[in-house]
Amino acid sequence: MLTQAPRGTKDVLPTESYRWQFLEKKMRGAAALAGYREVRTPVFEHTELFARGVGDTTDIVQKEMYTFQDKGNRSITLKPEGTAGAARCFLESNLYADALPCKMYYLSSPIFRYEAPQSGRLREHHQFGMECFGAQDATVDAELILLAFHLLDDLGVKNLSVNINSIGCPECRPKYHAALKDYLVPRLSGLCEDCRNRYERNPLRVLDCKKPNCQALVKDAPSMLDYLCEDCRAHFEQLQDCLQASGIPFRIDSRIVRGLDYYTKTVFELITSTKDGNLTVCGGGRYDHLVSQLGGPDLPAVGFGMGIERVLMLLDGEGIVIPRPDQYEVFVTYMGGCRMDAFRLVQSLRAQGFRADMDHCSRSLKAQFKYANKTGAPFSATIGEEEAQAGTVKIKNMATKAEKTVPQAEAAETLRAMMES
Repeated sequence: MLTQAPRGTKDVLPTESYRWQFLEKKMRGAAALAGYREVRTPVFEHTELFARGVGDTTDIVQKEMYTFQDKGNRSITLKPEGTAGAARCFLESNLYADALPCKMYYLSSPIFRYEAPQSGRLREHHQFGMECFGAQDATVDAELILLAFHLLDDLGVKNLSVNINSIGCPECRPKYHAALKDYLVPRLSGLCEDCRNRYERNPLRVLDCKKPNCQALVKDAPSMLDYLCEDCRAHFEQLQDCLQASGIPFRIDSRIVRGLDYYTKTVFELITSTKDGNLTVCGGGRYDHLVSQLGGPDLPAVGFGMGIERVLMLLDGEGIVIPRPDQYEVFVTYMGGCRMDAFRLVQSLRAQGFRADMDHCSRSLKAQFKYANKTGAPFSATIGEEEAQAGTVKIKNMATKAEKTVPQAEAAETLRAMMES
């Protein structure tokens, strides 16, 4: 139907957009503290970017992408995640030639995945993401984890914990793949069809399956942590040292692999416990070879993604009320032939920084005041025939009913004084 939004999408109404703006301001502030600057990438990219970067064995690429042919017969995909686009931008703009590391973030970035809509995750949802290119030490991994943790904690999200793992690198992962495949061989018939396909192409993906039967079968699978090379082990130990020094709660979960093929070494999730069970509110990790896979130099990188709808849902669940700003600070009302006087006063007040408006529907004075009350404006400024002739305006505190009649030229000064009193 023309008047119904597509399944898995949701309008953000004028009456609730302030909640998004509040959250976005907090996220921008958190990013700025650590020197991350905003990047804005296109909503769609060439499909090959995700097939090569995210991985053609992942559920995202195989099942969840919105892909279409454009009028030039090119395969185009609405972005299903933010990192690949940020990496493409980093390469195309030669940002690797600047001083490194390059720290970027994106905010309210629309993400599209064709999957069953779920709590806090729609087919079109929005992410706050942070990406750091060109830093190899685990201190930056810890920096991002701490930034996400403190942001959520400051917002009021309770029962937060951090789960971390290392999934190794191309040097040590083949040995683990062999051990994992040996473990899975006698259990193949019990795995789902997707996992049987993953067994040959990318056995690590089997650990990421959400189906209970598959989860039970891999419960005792070998851990990647037992197969880490010296470099990966040292990196993971450095991460733990940084997190221990910070004092935040974390634990090692060797079953975290994340759902994207570009991850290496660190992977992490921020979890909160709710009445409906544990919920992942932020996830990320290191992707040291993504830039080179896309044709660029061999540069390390790390980042995370955080769903904005999910954060707002968690705040609602905690009973946290985001302060709602007044739509107007002052509403100008008028009688009869004083419309132009009211119009000029509104423009003057706006020029001096006030959120101001007037009636645009030819209502009676009584109806204007009724509408002003509905907008929540704390002050009204009324011009009738008497005020128009005298060049004055009657300013009223809508809560206390206190009134002052002052020259129109002094309206802004009087309003400021009444607001501060």
